[in-house]
Parts: sequence; C-alpha cells; structure tokens
Amino acid sequence: LEQPIHVAIGARPALRGEAPAKAEGAIDSDEARFLRGIILYEDDEIYVFNKPHGLASQGGSGTYRHMDGLLKNMPNKKGEAPRLVHRLDRDTSGCLVVAKTKAAATHFGTVFRSRSARKIYWAVVAGNPVPKQGTISCFLAKQETRDGEQMVVVPNGTPGAQHSMTHYSTTDTASRRFAWVTLKPVTGRTHQLRVHMAQLGTPILDDPRYFNIPNYEAAAGLGEGLHLHARRISLPLRNGQVLDISAPLPPHMQQSFDALGFDADRYDVQDVDPEKS
Repeated sequence: LEQPIHVAIGARPALRGEAPAKAEGAIDSDEARFLRGIILYEDDEIYVFNKPHGLASQGGSGTYRHMDGLLKNMPNKKGEAPRLVHRLDRDTSGCLVVAKTKAAATHFGTVFRSRSARKIYWAVVAGNPVPKQGTISCFLAKQETRDGEQMVVVPNGTPGAQHSMTHYSTTDTASRRFAWVTLKPVTGRTHQLRVHMAQLGTPILDDPRYFNIPNYEAAAGLGEGLHLHARRISLPLRNGQVLDISAPLPPHMQQSFDALGFDADRYDVQDVDPEKS
C-alpha cells in the first residue's frame, strides 16, 4: 500500500525531491514572489497554498486582486496559468489546492466534487457549543435580508434550498465566552460553516455577515478578522498516494489563540486521522 504523504506545518517539500525555489515558468515579479512565499506543498501537478485572510479566491464586483488572477504569474511549461479546483471565502485562510495542468484540474475537480477530499477547519467562536460535539444538518438557501444577500436556514422544499452538513467538536474553551472549534464539512455550501456556527448560537468571531449576538463585546487583545482557518486537507493524488497537509494559523488567529490560552500544538494533527480526530 502507498504510504500517505504527511507535510509538517511550515514545510514546503515536493513529492519528488526538493521543491524548486522558483516554479517552472514563473514570472519574476512581486506577485510571483508573494505566491512562492505561501506555498505549503508542490509537486508536478499541484500547489497547496496557505491562502491569507482577506485575499479572495476569485474576482467579482469590486475585487481586482485575487488568487485566480495572481496565478497568471506562475505559468506552467506550456504557458498556462494554474487552475483553482476549489475555493475559500475571502476572509477564510488556509489550505487552497491549485492544479498546474488541465489533467490535474480534471482529477482534483472530481476529488472535491465527489467529497473525496477530507477537510478540517479551525474556528474561534463566541460562547461554548452545546452539546460540545455533534452534527449540524439543515437546508440553506440564498436570500435577500436587511443586511444584504445571505445564506439562511430554510425548510426542505424551499426554492433553491440545498442540504448542508457539518461535524463539529469543541477542542478547548476560555471560560464560557470563547471556544476553539474543529469543523469537518461534509458538504460545501456557500458560507456553510459560518451559518452553521451562528445557527448553533456560537457565531465565529468577527464574522461581518453572520455574527448574531446583540451588544457583544469581545475581549481585549484578540486579533481582528474572521476567525476561520482551513487548517488541514487530505486528498488522493493521481499516483495513488494520499497527501495530508496542514497550514499554520494566520497572524490574527494566532494572536487570539495566545490571548485565550489556546495551544495550537497541543497535539500533532499529522498523527490524527482527519476522519477520526
């Protein structure tokens, strides 16, 4: 049996030998250097980037700097830009998989659509989830609200409704005011984790759309920004091996972890199967 490829946090290895300091065909520009600086893993077919908080995956209205556009600075040998095979929200940081070739994009697109990629997110939420661990299962639909367009929980059968499911567990707490929660999405709906945490009554800190606790005052010393991080991903490669990789916390979440006494190194996530952790 093929052994899984475990990539230590902060490492940047290639599957075959050392990862090159400069990607094949990469343009020598500030944007190319920026991208090379956030590579967690690279082989002949994919990159895994540690996407920063605040950087969109794709363009949209008023969005001019985004990962999809930046990838043009790292063309392959044929001059083709790498391709996104999944997305993260603008304010969600962490593991983002990008294909180098059309064949790889087809393979990994199928991996994500078939839910063969196993994903673990970390969040810091307001309050403590009750129960401490469980599964959230509901239907979501996009609707216009007084705060603009949002995903909302709706009854089954509502036009546009899609089923969503997330497994969650409380990893640590800071009194009753804050909790570090591990999230494992089964489905991949827009804003799913953010809506699910709000639905549980423990919204993610600094969520500009779904934070729903009136007159809430955050503790001093916490970082500013959405506290949601794509911590770990495990996915099958085309050669039959399994890549298992984790991304270090973004600065604002590390600041909050330090302030709340949460230890991101309390266990080695690489030694815990993502389906069992």
